Amino acid sequence: MKRRIFTAAAGVMLVISFVIAACQSNQEDIVDSSKPVQIATKWKYQSMWTPSITLWRGDKYFGDLMNIMADGELEIKYYPGGTLVKTSDQIFDAVKVGSIQMASDWPNYWEGKNSAFSLITSTPVWFSPGDYMLWFWQAGGLELAQELYGKFGLVWYPHSVTAPESGMRSNKPISTASDYEGVKMRQNGRVQAQIIKDLGGAAIFMPGAEIYMALQKGTIDAGEFSVPECDWSMGFHEVSKYWVLPGWHQPGPVSGIMINKKAFDKLPDRIKFMFKEAAMATMMWSWTYFEYSSGEYTRKFIEKGVKTTNLDKETLDKIHFLAYEYMLKDAEKNPDYTKIAFSQAKFFKDFAEWREIQYPFEFGRTPPKLDEIYSKLEALAKKQGVYDDVIKDKSLALTEININGIPITFKSKVRITMRLKEKDRKEIEFLSTVKKI
Repeated sequence: MKRRIFTAAAGVMLVISFVIAACQSNQEDIVDSSKPVQIATKWKYQSMWTPSITLWRGDKYFGDLMNIMADGELEIKYYPGGTLVKTSDQIFDAVKVGSIQMASDWPNYWEGKNSAFSLITSTPVWFSPGDYMLWFWQAGGLELAQELYGKFGLVWYPHSVTAPESGMRSNKPISTASDYEGVKMRQNGRVQAQIIKDLGGAAIFMPGAEIYMALQKGTIDAGEFSVPECDWSMGFHEVSKYWVLPGWHQPGPVSGIMINKKAFDKLPDRIKFMFKEAAMATMMWSWTYFEYSSGEYTRKFIEKGVKTTNLDKETLDKIHFLAYEYMLKDAEKNPDYTKIAFSQAKFFKDFAEWREIQYPFEFGRTPPKLDEIYSKLEALAKKQGVYDDVIKDKSLALTEININGIPITFKSKVRITMRLKEKDRKEIEFLSTVKKI
C-alpha cells in the first residue's frame, strides 16, 4: 500500500515538474515574442549584363555574398540585365533616381557624363588588373572613384576585374597599322574608337548582343567585347577567323557596383562596411575566375581553328603615342580627369623600381615613356589645383582590434556592430584620420 502511495506521489511530482517547466518555457516565449521583430530592408539589384554575357558572374557573386553577410538586415534581390531596366544606357540614371537601389556597371559607358569615368575602368595601354587592385585598395583610387560617383548621388565600389580583354575577333588578319585600313569594327570606348580611326579603321559602337549577327552578316569585319570565356559564350568562334592580339584597348577591365546614396545612407554603418569587404572579396574572386578560365577558352578558340595574329612593335608604339596624346587632351579639359590620371601615373612611378628589381617575377609593367607623361600630368594637376589632392599622404591610420581571438585591421572611421554571440551585440567605435567609407 505504502509503495502504491509513494509511486502515485512520485508520479504527481513528475507531472507537476513538467507543468512548471512548460510554464517557464511559455513565459520565456512570451517575453521573447514581445521584443520587436527586425524586418530586413529589401533592395532591388540589377546586373548590367544579360545572361548570355557571362560577366554577370561577378555581379551574382557579390549579391549572394552580401545576402549572407547582412542576413536578416538587408535582403538584396538580384535581377539579370534587361529585367527591370531594359537597356544598359539607362541603368546609371535608374540607380541615381532610386528606381532600383543598386546595379553593376561598366564605368566608361558614363564618360559622356564626365570623361574621368573612362579612367575608372580599362584605359588603352594603361593599367593591368593587378594595377587596378592595388590602386583602388591601397593607393587612393577608391576615394577618387567615390568622389566622382558622389557628384551624381551614387556610392560606388569596384567589385570585378577580369583578365585583360581578348583583343579583336576578326575576319581579316591584322598585324600592322596598315592592316587596319578600311576595316569596320565594333569598338567600345571613345578614345579606343578614335585610335582605331587614326590607324585607318572605322570604329562602330553597338551593344554586345548585336556583335554576333553583325559579324555573321558582314556588317562589320571585326569586333571586340571581353575575355575568352565571355567571347566564347557569345559565339564569336562561329563567326570569326582571326584573333588579333594583344588586347591593348582594355588591359584591365573593371566593373563596379553603383548604389543610390540616399538608400545607402539609411543603412547601419556596419552594413555599409560590408559593402566594401564584399567588393574586395568579389574582386579577387572575379579576377581569379576569369584569369584562370582564359586559359581554357583560349584552347577552345584555337582548337576551333581560329588563328592568332599579333600586332608588331611599331604598331604598339604608335598606339601608345596616340593613347597618351588623347589622355593629355582630356586632362587639359577636365580637372576630374587630370586628378585621376595623375594619381594613376603616380602609382606607376611609385611602383616602378620594385617592378624593375623583381623582374621577371613581378606582375604588370611600367609603361614606356612614363616620366614624360607623368611630368605633363603633374604640370596640369598643379595648374588646375588638384595636385595636392593626389600628392598628399594617402596613408591611413590603422586601427587593429581583436574579435574572438581574430585580429582585424581597419583604415576608416566607422561604427560597426559586431554579432559576437547569437543573442549578444556589441558596438565598437573605429576611429582614424579619414572620412567614413
